[in-house]
Amino acid sequence: MARAAVKAKQAQKAKAQPAPKARARGRRRHAGGGNPNQQLFFVRMRRRARPMYFILAFLFAATFAFLGVGSGSGGLSQLFNNLNIFHSSGTSVSKALKEIQHNPKDAKGFRDLATAYEAKGDTLLAIGALQDYTNLRPKDVKAWSELGGLQLQSAQSYLAQYESAYTSEQLAAPDQVILPSATSPFGKALGANPIEQASATQVNSSVNDLATKVQGASSSAVAAYQKVANLEPGSSNAWFQLGQAAQSAGDTTTAVTAYKRYLKLNPNSSTAGSIRQLIKQLSKK
Repeated sequence: MARAAVKAKQAQKAKAQPAPKARARGRRRHAGGGNPNQQLFFVRMRRRARPMYFILAFLFAATFAFLGVGSGSGGLSQLFNNLNIFHSSGTSVSKALKEIQHNPKDAKGFRDLATAYEAKGDTLLAIGALQDYTNLRPKDVKAWSELGGLQLQSAQSYLAQYESAYTSEQLAAPDQVILPSATSPFGKALGANPIEQASATQVNSSVNDLATKVQGASSSAVAAYQKVANLEPGSSNAWFQLGQAAQSAGDTTTAVTAYKRYLKLNPNSSTAGSIRQLIKQLSKK
């Protein structure tokens, strides 16, 4: 009887204990847990995030430049060689402005003003001063090259702001990333989130404005380096710089033409093979 009572208690205890959970099959879950909907949101955001082509072209140009392709000092660093950011002519902004007020046709005043603004790190005002200077001294190759470098620098700054604003746009209206298009039947049935829509509209305006500024600054840089190449048609370096500036702006036609001129002037360059390959890649776009 005692043995029977012990066995009965053991059987009762075994029934009271929950059965061990079977290990779920399929995809392994993240060790840290987390909200699966949030993870899905970021996956879909990455899939749907398609920045404008000229943004990708700009990044590709920077990558290409990092490889050190070109003559002299490699890559996009060539384009910034003539900047006066860390130099000073000894003339302050106020003194240069007085020079210009005294004689608006004196190119030296605008030259000094541009250098003074560069020393202060004010790229946009330096660009404006250099544009006035090059209008008065249209054959100053160094000034055109410096102007192009500043405009590319400005484009890079706008690009960083664009990328930040683009990400904010996606986060401001996550439903627009996860849910179907508002113009689709299902999207119309669900309707729009008015709060998200208002927030997204405000951020979208900033994104579009910055995208326009990136393109404008990049295109202006191409025009400046085109001037350099036209003034020095026998300089292979001038054509190479134009090629990189055009590539950064997504202007593949100008980039290919410039790279071909570079190869014609410098066919035995150690990087000739790489540039020929690049020309083939750009020609496919």
